[in-house]
Amino acid sequence: MPIPRRELPSVGEYVVATVRKIFDYGAYVTLDEYNDLEAYLPWSEVASRWVRSIRDVIRENQKIVVKVIRVNRRRKTVDVSLKKVPENEKRRKMLWWKRYIKAAKIIELVAEKFGKSIEEAYREVVWKLEDYYGNPMVGLEEAVLSGPEALRVAGIPEEWIEPLYKEALRHVRVKMVRIRGILFVRSYDSNGVEKIREALTKMEEAINSYDQNVKGKIYLLGSPRYVVEITAPDYKTAEKVLQNGLNVFMEYASKNKLEYKFEREKQ
Repeated sequence: MPIPRRELPSVGEYVVATVRKIFDYGAYVTLDEYNDLEAYLPWSEVASRWVRSIRDVIRENQKIVVKVIRVNRRRKTVDVSLKKVPENEKRRKMLWWKRYIKAAKIIELVAEKFGKSIEEAYREVVWKLEDYYGNPMVGLEEAVLSGPEALRVAGIPEEWIEPLYKEALRHVRVKMVRIRGILFVRSYDSNGVEKIREALTKMEEAINSYDQNVKGKIYLLGSPRYVVEITAPDYKTAEKVLQNGLNVFMEYASKNKLEYKFEREKQ
């Protein structure tokens, strides 16, 4: 179980919980992120629509995302709501938590290998990666993509860098995204073929010089159509690289009187 950074959650916070006991008047859940702290889910906060039984909505041992609606810090009691959690927040929070857990386990494994305590692992690594990247898994993924420096910039002590980097390479697989488009190019000059080849070469070089984690290729689909394909860690980066490449191509094409049109393929 991950070590919580705070004893109690804040009002308005979305947290992952496990349903423990269900009654006619409500349910009791434990908050996974707060060392299984017990919280109360009132019947009125289970669903926004009328339901015959709470069990029509939740069941024992189910993982749910709830919103904290009341916190009594003196008594250390917490009330939560299920109906006040939008669907997009449920998905976002659950994904965030699963990735957090996976990263924490990798870091705990490294700690065990060279004699560090779990408390030291969280204080020196997990929480620093969370502060810098928003989620420790993002930090490990960045290390896999960019190298150990991604850990140093987050303030990770040097003794952790090499073993943590090696463990990340073993256990972290970064999903890449791919975008494609069709570039139509024509030239009516006597040396038009050479001009088109030069324009496409410059575009491909611009794409592949952006970042070591971005790969691009351009190949003939059937004259005058060329496929432009970019692989990157995320769609935002892929779109930015594509636009940079197109800008280089269009600048050359305009100077050399090339006719062109670009069409993005739908995802």
